[in-house]
Parts: sequence; C-alpha cells; structure tokens
Amino acid sequence: MEVKLHDIGEGMSEGEVVQLLVTPGDVVTVDQPLLEVQTDKVTAELPAPIAGKIENILVSPGDVIEVGSIMLTITPTEQVQQEPTEQKGRKHQHHRILAAPFTRKIARENGVDIEKVTGTGPAGRVMDEDVINHMKTSVKKPEPIHQKKVERKEESPQLPSNTIPFRGRRKQIAAKMSKSRLTIPHVSHFDEVDVSNVLEIKALLEQRGTSISVAAFYIKAVCTALKEFPVFNSELDEEEGVIHLKPSINIGLAADTEEGLIVPVIHECDQLSVKEIHKEMKRLYEAASTNQLLPKEMSGSTFTISNAGPLGSTGATPIINYPEAALMAFHKTKRMPVVGEGDEIVIRSIMNLSMTFDHRIADGALSMRFTNRVMELIEQPALLLTELK
Repeated sequence: MEVKLHDIGEGMSEGEVVQLLVTPGDVVTVDQPLLEVQTDKVTAELPAPIAGKIENILVSPGDVIEVGSIMLTITPTEQVQQEPTEQKGRKHQHHRILAAPFTRKIARENGVDIEKVTGTGPAGRVMDEDVINHMKTSVKKPEPIHQKKVERKEESPQLPSNTIPFRGRRKQIAAKMSKSRLTIPHVSHFDEVDVSNVLEIKALLEQRGTSISVAAFYIKAVCTALKEFPVFNSELDEEEGVIHLKPSINIGLAADTEEGLIVPVIHECDQLSVKEIHKEMKRLYEAASTNQLLPKEMSGSTFTISNAGPLGSTGATPIINYPEAALMAFHKTKRMPVVGEGDEIVIRSIMNLSMTFDHRIADGALSMRFTNRVMELIEQPALLLTELK
C-alpha cells in the first residue's frame, strides 16, 4: 500500500518532512505515527493507515513534497491477514487522539500508551503534563519503547556557517507572501488614535480583579466597523467577477512564534464580548507558541489584525493575508502632548495604526472612512456598549 501526503490543512499544497519515525522492515500497527510533516500552519504526525511491514521509504528529513506524493509503502503482515477479525475490531475501536508531536514523543520515549491518557486540553487534547501525570500515577511503569527514528542528519550536506536553511515554514510563508504581493495591489495609509479612554477602562477593570488586554477592545472595534463596511470582510473572485461578502467575521491574529509567522483565528468574533475576545485571543496565542493549534484554529480568517505595538513598531506596510481584502496593524503607543478642548495642551496616550487594503475591491476614501470608524470606537469605547454581547 502506498502512503501519500494528504491535505492536513486548508489549502495545503506541500509540506516538509521533519523526521522519520520508522525504518524499512519495521512492523507497525494501525495509526502508529510514521513521520512528522510541517506545513505553513502546523506540524503533524502522519499515522499508518493499516497494520503491516514498512517496505520502502521514499522521503528523507528536509524533503519538501507536494500533496499526493508517495512517502513510503507498507505491506500487510501475514499476522494481519491471518487474523482479520481481530484487526477489524481494533480498527473500529480506535479513535485518533489529539496531541502535539512533542507530547507524543514524551509518551513514546517513556513507554506510555497515549490512548490511555486522559486529556485535559481543549476537546480532550492530551497535553505534556497529562502524560507526565499519567506516568506518576501509573501503578506499573511500562518499559520504554525504543522507537526507531532516522534523522539522517549525517546524510544531509552541511551548510556553510554563514547560511540559514530556507525551507519548511519559512519557505512556505515566503511563497504565500509572494503570492499575495504579486496578486493584490496593496495600498496602506496611517493614522493616530487616542487610546487613553481604553487604557482607563483597562485600569479600572484591573482594580476590580479583571484583566482584559487593550487589544481585545481594538478587535471589538474592528468587528463593529466591519459590519458597517462589509467590503473589507470579503474575498475577490476575479474569474467569476464577484466580490464575496463573508457571512461571518473571523479575525486572524498575526502571531510571532519561534518557527515563524502563524495566524490563529477567532471565529465568529463579532458574536463575542470584549472579555470573551480576550480569553480566546490569549488561548490561541498560547497554543501557537507551543505549536498546539488545531488545523481549524488556523483557517477561515476573513480579516487579519497585527498587534505590533508591544515590539515597538511605529509603522509598517504589512502584506495582506491572501485571499483576504485587508489587514489592520496596531503599532506603538506613547504618551505625548496634544491640543485638547479650548486649545489646552494635555498629555494623552496616542497609538499609531495602519490600514492595508486591496485596491481592486475598494478605494482610499472608503478605507479611510472604515479606519475613522474604528478610531472613533477606540477613542470612545462607550460606543461599544451596544456591541458588548
């Protein structure tokens, strides 16, 4: 049986082989991990579709392969053929356990059957600590399973010390960014917004024991404005000659991770309160930092937000998350003197923001009106009261 690379993420076209977990001659069971593959969105273990013997391995760590490519071949073992009833029963009883590759690695190297571990993460996902706790509470610790892994690093040519490998997620991010930049005529404009009132609300909530990030207020303002300017929550189909207005507002969050840029998504964001947005945003950022996001948590965004301010950015011209229509970035906030009512000089907290949009679907004037509405809602957060669901 040929084991091929299938689509493990929305719109995936290729992936990089990270490591092999088997060698030719190994006998594997149904759903046993065979190798790890990394895409621009996720690192995942690909399981064995049948029980059998590994015959040929056609890929090596570092290989970038397209969806549909043959990775290895498996021959059903004689034992499987002699006991079809037992194997059939096992197949029906088995269910795929949600767990990150590193979590599975901990389980394998300590002889833990991950199917027997109770997951405490979202949707029953098995976390690192779940495996560790299972090991501590097990009456009898099983002997370590020496899973064979072929890194084949020694076979790979050594790169010069003054070079950085251009592959994996970095290469896939580059491909997506190039496609966006070459396809979409980008236009960016900049503005300043007074966030003093939002900061005052944040401080008041903290005094009462509730912590909500200012970014949650910004996102709520964007969602509210998108309802009034739906063209920025759309996707252009040039072949059909239509602009599809998206029925849901799903906000993508540009997140910086050790492996590169990744965009987790808050689905149905306009239906959430500011507090709920904060909670979901925090959960997604934590999952992104530990490479534990599910594919559905990284797909379906309709508008992306980049919160670059904490890193110190004062302005940028971001690349749109193709095929979306726009992206808004929040930059550095600083205390500065401004002219208030009656020409009085007051100190306020001013944040820079940038709005980048697809000039095929909208003009600058409309984009500025949209941005002005977002700014109005941020500067006067009381206007969001009717949206605090």
